[in-house]
Amino acid sequence: MVRMPGRKAEGAFHEPNHQRRRVGLTGGVTLIDQAIARAERHLDHEGRWSLWSHAFLFQGRRPDGHHWVIESDLQFNRRHIRLGVQENRITKYFDDGLYTALAVLDFGLAEDQVATLVREGLELVANRARYSLRELVGTLIALRHPELRGQGNVLAREKSLYCSAFVQFLFRKAGIDLAPGVDAKNTTPEDISRAPIPHVTYVLKRGSGRGKLEQLRVRMRRRVRARIKHLKGTVSS
Repeated sequence: MVRMPGRKAEGAFHEPNHQRRRVGLTGGVTLIDQAIARAERHLDHEGRWSLWSHAFLFQGRRPDGHHWVIESDLQFNRRHIRLGVQENRITKYFDDGLYTALAVLDFGLAEDQVATLVREGLELVANRARYSLRELVGTLIALRHPELRGQGNVLAREKSLYCSAFVQFLFRKAGIDLAPGVDAKNTTPEDISRAPIPHVTYVLKRGSGRGKLEQLRVRMRRRVRARIKHLKGTVSS
């Protein structure tokens, strides 16, 4: 594996030929991102948190001119929630307030392998495979008990895959094992980042930052304090 740090990932996200051969990884600031990154410290011999909390498959450029990905994710929009395998534009990851690290893994796949990945991914989209928080908890348990990693997820559900389990599932369908010895439903984004098969990794670190969520927390605390101060003034008068 050759690791290319710096701003290479930004260019890799836009390259016209990157589609469908590559896997994306992200790290973020939300509570679930931080919980996953912290749990993955069990995979590091120095106990360091992982950079990665989400994984997805590049689908390629569509007729709308945008690059799209296939992923299993928790997508919250106004009046609409999608929990499971879905297609999204890659532009969702351009928000540096939410995503502090990005990576693109190029495995140099053959066309038949690429076709299998996309076909199997779209099949899961059509069948509405769910994102399972329950299975994610099962994986967190296995991280604390390594002897469970090669066994079936202790909280497995049918027709359910969280993000990195989804990517591992697709690659095994194409005859490629990104995390040998680890059950598909116990696979983490960090496992994928350490895949033993030859590949090139492009990494972009944006810095930790507070992000939009932290800024929102700060604004909410200020409003609460201002409200309390106002109420105290009203009572004293």
